[in-house]
Amino acid sequence: MRLFAVGDIHGCATAFDTLLSAIALHPSDRMITLGDYINKGPETKTVLDLLLRLSSWGVLIPLLGNHELKMLIAGRFGRAVVHGEVFVDTHTLASYAGLPPGGEVNPVDLTVIPDSHWHFLQHDCLRWFATNKHIFSHGMLSSQMPLLRQPDRVIFWNKLEHPQPHSSGKVLVCGHTPQRSGYPLNLGHTIGLDTAACEGQWLTCLDITSGNIWQANQQGQLRQSHLQDYGAMPPTFPHAARPMAPGETGLPAGPAPAWPMTPGYIETAANPYVATV
Repeated sequence: MRLFAVGDIHGCATAFDTLLSAIALHPSDRMITLGDYINKGPETKTVLDLLLRLSSWGVLIPLLGNHELKMLIAGRFGRAVVHGEVFVDTHTLASYAGLPPGGEVNPVDLTVIPDSHWHFLQHDCLRWFATNKHIFSHGMLSSQMPLLRQPDRVIFWNKLEHPQPHSSGKVLVCGHTPQRSGYPLNLGHTIGLDTAACEGQWLTCLDITSGNIWQANQQGQLRQSHLQDYGAMPPTFPHAARPMAPGETGLPAGPAPAWPMTPGYIETAANPYVATV
């Protein structure tokens, strides 16, 4: 069994599909996606379709990101823009309407988003996930606070600013804080996998057990490296990541919201927080 973690996808389905082809998931594998599937990139609908397919195969452990929270709250209001804040951007709406990126869309019409996608975000995505050695979360953790008491503000909205080891002794694997160099962040006790795919950089997939890393971009390019290649600072060149050779592929954030979060909103999801992996 392999356990993978994937950083913020943000509508970059081409990069995500390229990663899936490269790692060639087996039925016994599990993939943890760290949230932020929607907004910014051009292919949100395809991203959610891919996630639903992985979920149906029983290999996916999806987490919520702050952009999924925005989308669910937009659904409650019935519009993509609420009180002047964009919760579901035009790239996302265009992908559901079958329009090219930048196509003119109706920001009030969320009916283009299928019920299966709403259900997936509301009921299948988790706040966090933990194994014997790792904690997986979209954003930060309060280092001295037990997992069950972590506030939404920290888990979904706080960026990595001088993170401290969690009191459990487990390694935090998270997204949300974009590494605009395109390289993962490895602090030993904290691993950051948001590598700015939606900004022209790379989408990152980490094999938790082996430390092997695959990265893909929206041009369908692949490169490989290892977690040990990275540290707190961007690596020096020449960098260890290399393009994938032919035949190596397998088979196929914004500020915290200004409104109060609805009590019990996230707790409607089924949350098997801890698993032995």
